[in-house]
Amino acid sequence: MNTSFPSASDVNADSLNCVYGGGYANDNADDAPNYGLACVNANDNDFGNANANIGSRNCCKQTRTCAGKTLPLGRRQPLHTCPAGSTTAKAGQHATKTTMKRYGELYGNVISPANLDLAEKRARRGKGSRPCVVRFLADRDQNLQRLHRSLADGTFHTSPYHIFEITDPKRRTIYSLPYYPDRIVQHAIMNVCEPLFVRSFTADTYASIPGRGIHLCAKRLKHALRIDPEGTRYCLKLDISKYYPSIDHAVLKAEIRRKIKDRRLLALIDGIIDSADGLPIGNLLSQMLANVYLSRFDHYVKETLKAPYYYRYVDDIVLLSDSKDKLHGWFADIQRYLADRLHLQVKPNWQVFPVEARGIDFLGYVFRHGYTLVRKRIKRNIMKRLAKGISKPSLDSYLGWLKWCNSKHLKNKIIDIYQQNT
Repeated sequence: MNTSFPSASDVNADSLNCVYGGGYANDNADDAPNYGLACVNANDNDFGNANANIGSRNCCKQTRTCAGKTLPLGRRQPLHTCPAGSTTAKAGQHATKTTMKRYGELYGNVISPANLDLAEKRARRGKGSRPCVVRFLADRDQNLQRLHRSLADGTFHTSPYHIFEITDPKRRTIYSLPYYPDRIVQHAIMNVCEPLFVRSFTADTYASIPGRGIHLCAKRLKHALRIDPEGTRYCLKLDISKYYPSIDHAVLKAEIRRKIKDRRLLALIDGIIDSADGLPIGNLLSQMLANVYLSRFDHYVKETLKAPYYYRYVDDIVLLSDSKDKLHGWFADIQRYLADRLHLQVKPNWQVFPVEARGIDFLGYVFRHGYTLVRKRIKRNIMKRLAKGISKPSLDSYLGWLKWCNSKHLKNKIIDIYQQNT
């Protein structure tokens, strides 16, 4: 087995193509063939740029017909769902709505030299001056080769955690793993597995998913309030009690096995899951697995309860309706589902209330039908920081946060205070 590692500057799309079973690795080439499971583009761009990510695509072995259109062989197609009544050629047939595709033979992709090289580059972003990273880079290629061998022969085990607590914005226990080898391994798993799981998520969950996030969630919530004031008169707001520590390992592993059947990869992920109770806050992999754990719940709310306005950010959940009674009914169903199937409990501070009277305190903002304000606690924190003196980058960060709400006078006041202090 060739375990040589190219230097960071040598990793490119062509070097990764051979690992991922062929396919063109530049997302800008619409007519490029993609015969492998995953398409990789390792251009050294910003993380938010899609060209820097590893994405997975379906590949068809024959032409297929969908909604009256023939989709050609060997060409990358937009991800879509065939409408009812469409026909497919037998070798390129789409799975039905109730069938979830399970993926095997992924472990070789995860531990490949090219993927480990890419994982290390991603793990290093913004941390290049840290002593642990500097020590690793002094013998980078040899370190990656040792990591590859330990993964290939099954001797890799999750390292002991450094555990500490933070109190801002609230008390949390943080679990920190070494940069090498653990953070690199978790990035390597994410490179291959994240696209497979994201494809099964609903569009209504936003945390720790590329291309989504707080501001997309806020944008869609504001849009719903604006276009349908009658249908969004009331809000059910809830969150899950001690979500990460309460995650049941057996339930989580069963959910992962609905998507992945590669035994060696499952053993690697299981070892990381079992390294701490619940899901440890601080692990990169925990963010994805937290979404996996609630993915079927998201589908239940949308497809069984048929809630038209549903928003989830980690374990904070908002549902909107024109009826208090409907929201109370949904809450009873949600509480039962979470307890019976996921062994989770809703915090006792859940509420059903009129949106216009109270506003929806969510994502750091307070939403109403006609306007959005920043949360009062965040406003107080900004003013405290200003009084002590802040840097220009910190000021720009605050102003960037405020641009997503109706805060013209607050922004002007912050700028005035900053200019007076400098």
